[in-house]
Amino acid sequence: MRHPKLQEFDDKMKHLFDEVDAYLEDRFGDRYPLHPARAADGSTANPEQSGLFAVGADFTAGYGSELGRGYLVAVDIKTLTEVPDDVEEEIDQVAVEKVSELLPVYFPQRQLEVTRDRRQFKIHGDLGLGGS
Repeated sequence: MRHPKLQEFDDKMKHLFDEVDAYLEDRFGDRYPLHPARAADGSTANPEQSGLFAVGADFTAGYGSELGRGYLVAVDIKTLTEVPDDVEEEIDQVAVEKVSELLPVYFPQRQLEVTRDRRQFKIHGDLGLGGS
C-alpha cells in the first residue's frame, strides 16, 4: 500500500510525462521507423507503450550526486535505426525544456527544477510529501 500523497505525486508525474511524450511524437515521431515490436503512436492506452518514444522518470536517492535525490528523466527512442548522438541530444534537450515548462503547471505549489546531473537530467527540489 502506498501513501496517498505519493500516489497523487506519481499520478501527476505520469500525466506530465504523457504530455511530454505527445509533444515529442508530434515534433519528431516521423523521423525514424518504429521498432517492429512497437505499436503505432496512440494505439495503446498508455503512451509509454506506443509510438517512437517512451518518456518517464526514475527515482534516485541521489547518492554521489551534488543535487541529491530526484527523478532522472528518461527518453527512450524505440527504433532499430541508429540515431546520431547529436539528434539524441536535441531530443533530450527539447524534452527537458518541455518538462521545465510543465513542472509549474502540474506542481504549482512546489519548487522543482530540471538540471543536468552528469550525463542525465534530474528533476529535483521540493519532493517532500508534507505533513500527514
